[in-house]
Order: sequence, then C-alpha cells, then structure tokens
Amino acid sequence: MRIAFLTAPEGVEEVELTRPWKAVLGAGWTPRLVSTEAGEVQAMRHLDKAGTYPVDRVLTGRTDESFDALVLPGGVANPDALRMNGTAVDFTRGFFEAGRPVAAICHAPWLLVEADVVRGRTLTSWPSLATDIRNAGGTWVDEEVHVCRAGSSPLVTSRKPDDLDAFCEAFVTVFAG
Repeated sequence: MRIAFLTAPEGVEEVELTRPWKAVLGAGWTPRLVSTEAGEVQAMRHLDKAGTYPVDRVLTGRTDESFDALVLPGGVANPDALRMNGTAVDFTRGFFEAGRPVAAICHAPWLLVEADVVRGRTLTSWPSLATDIRNAGGTWVDEEVHVCRAGSSPLVTSRKPDDLDAFCEAFVTVFAG
C-alpha cells in the first residue's frame, strides 16, 4: 500500500510525522511525503525547529488516485497553512470521495473542516478544534483515538502526541482493512 503523508512546507509536528511514518514502514507499506512545495519540509517540536524531511511528491493537482490512504500529521501551523491551499483541500477531499481511509491527529482536523468532510462524523482532535468541528456538522469527542466509519471513508483521529501509540495501532488496523 502507498500511504500519502500531507504536510505544509513548514510547521508539521515532528513526532506526529515520524511515528506514524515508522508505523507505516512497520506494516510493510510505502509512505510518501506530499507537500505543496518541492524540497524539504521543516518539522517542529512544538514551537522549536526540528529536523527536515525530503518531499517525495509536490502537490500540483488532484493526485489522490495513486495512494491507498492518507495520514494528516498535526502541528498548529501545518494544517492552518494547508487549509488555505485549495489544492491541498481538494486532495484531502478526494480521499473521502473515493472511499479511502484517512487518519488525522492533533490540529490536522482543521483541514478536514475546510474540506467539508466532517459533517455527520464523530472525531477527536486537539481540544481547541472542538467548536470548529461542531460548527462544521461533526461530533467532537475527547478520546485518545476515535475510529469513525460513517460515510464511505473510514476516519481515524487522535488528540495529541501522547496518543500516538493508540493512533498508530488504530490507523494501521483500519488501513489494513
């Protein structure tokens, strides 16, 4: 399976990128870093710069058909930048339209709100997104990990880096079918 990890050029929370990446590799799948710009992605440890990671594919259009699933790492700046990029929003929405599974952690559901895919779904996130999720027609829950099977596309969400073990286990199980 080919798994897209969508990030902005900077601001992705490093551990929310690297731990799920390792889980994908551990499952025997192929992760690919997709971003809105070529080069490298600047990761963060909360507000401090961390490592950089090479971009495998530049998002130039709706290229979701070449991936089996999507992982959306968090960080505050990452999903905030992505939700302002129409191509990133369309790319994300395409996974839901195609019925492919999606996993999002921390602030990443901001992109799901912008893509208008949370209506009728139950999900969790960083607590400050609860009102945004409710206003977009979703149900917010305060859980370590939540798997929502409403609609055609399974959605796995978690709140924060402390939830990464449960998040990785859940999305690998869901992605495996």
